[in-house]
Amino acid sequence: MVNRQAPERLSEQALAAFGSVDGARPLGLYLHVPFCATRCGYCDFNTYTAGELGSSSSPQSWMEGVRRELDTAAALLSPTREVSTVFVGGGTPSLLGGEGLAGLLGAVRDSFDLAPGAEVTTESNPESTSPEFFGRLREAGFTRISLGMQSAAPHVLSVLERTHTPGRALQAAREAVDAGFEHLNLDLIYGTPGESDADLAASIDAVLSVPVDHVSAYALIVEDGTAFARKVRRGEVPMPDDDVLAARYEMLDARLSAAGLTWYEVSNWALPQPDSACRHNEAYWRSDDWWGIGPGAHSHVNGVRWWNQKHPATYSASLAEGRLPVGGQEMLSAEDVHTEAVMLRLRMRDGLPAAMLDDAERARADVAVVAGLLVVESGAYVLTDRGRLLADGVVRDILD
Repeated sequence: MVNRQAPERLSEQALAAFGSVDGARPLGLYLHVPFCATRCGYCDFNTYTAGELGSSSSPQSWMEGVRRELDTAAALLSPTREVSTVFVGGGTPSLLGGEGLAGLLGAVRDSFDLAPGAEVTTESNPESTSPEFFGRLREAGFTRISLGMQSAAPHVLSVLERTHTPGRALQAAREAVDAGFEHLNLDLIYGTPGESDADLAASIDAVLSVPVDHVSAYALIVEDGTAFARKVRRGEVPMPDDDVLAARYEMLDARLSAAGLTWYEVSNWALPQPDSACRHNEAYWRSDDWWGIGPGAHSHVNGVRWWNQKHPATYSASLAEGRLPVGGQEMLSAEDVHTEAVMLRLRMRDGLPAAMLDDAERARADVAVVAGLLVVESGAYVLTDRGRLLADGVVRDILD
C-alpha cells in the first residue's frame, strides 16, 4: 500500500482537505476501464483498442494499477468513510467478462467498506454480454446495469460506428432482468445525421418494450478530435441541427413521461420508485465526493479536483513507483463551488434552492420565471419544459 507521504503532485493543501471531511459524507467510486474492441467515431472518451495499446499495457497491468490506487485512496481518506456508490464505466467494462468485473468489485471491497444498500453499477456493451455474464455480476453484488443501445435503426448505428445489432441490446436487457437485476438503464443518442422522427420513435418503442426503470438520452455532440468531427469538417456528414435536437428531445420527454418515467435530470428519466434514479450520477450533480480510479479518471473530494494521467501504461507505471498518477489538480474557490452548484443543481428535477443564490442572482432567476423558463417549487427554482431546452442559457443569465 502506498503511504500518505508517497503521493507527489497533489498539494499538501489537497491532502489536508481529504482528512478533514466528515466521515458520514457520501463517497462514490468511479472505476474507468479504458479498453474497447473498436473505437466509435463520435467518442472522445479516454479509451484504447488493443492495436492502439500494443504491448505497452494490458488488462493485467491496468488491474495492478487499479488495486494500488484503491489502496492509496483508502489510506488518504477518513477510515470511517463507507462507499455509497460504485460505478464502472469506460470504455467497455463488459470486455473484462463476468469474472473480471467480479474481481474488480472484489478489489474495491479489499480496500473499502461498502455502505449497506450500496448502489453498484456497470456499463456494458450488448455485444459482450450473455446470460452467464449477467448471472455472475448479480452473484458478485452488482445492482444496476447500463446498456449502450444508442438507436434501434441500423443505419443510425452505422453512422455512429456502433458494432452491435439493434435487437441485441433488447435481448441483453431481458437477460439482465432474468438474472435478477431490478435496475436497468438503456442509453439513447438522438440527432444523428440521417435519423428521422420515425427512427427515434421506433427506438423509444424498443426501449419501452423491455422492463427498464431508467433511460438516458443524449444529443449527439460533435467532439473535436474525433473521426466524426473530421467527417463534419470535410462535409461528409452535416452538423446536428439545434432545432431538430430540440424537437427530438421533446418527443423523448413526451413518450417517456407517458410511459411513467419522469425526468430527474435533464438527460435522464426514471420510474418513480426507490433506487430507479442513479444515485451515483446524482452525487455528481450535487457535487458530493467521489474518487475516480483508472487512467484519465477525474475525482472530487472536499473542494479538491484532480485527474489521472491518461495513458494506461503511464498510469500503471506511476503507481508501481509509489506515486499517485495525477495529471493535474485544482483547488476550487468559493466562487468556483458556487458556480458549479448553480450549473449542476439547476439540471435536476429537485431544482436549485433559492437560498443558494444571492439577491442579484435571485432577481435574475425571477426574470427567468416571468419568461416561463423556471418555476418555483418548495423554495427551489425548477426548469420548465421549455427551460430544459435552454438550460445552459438560463444558468448563464443567473450567474451573469
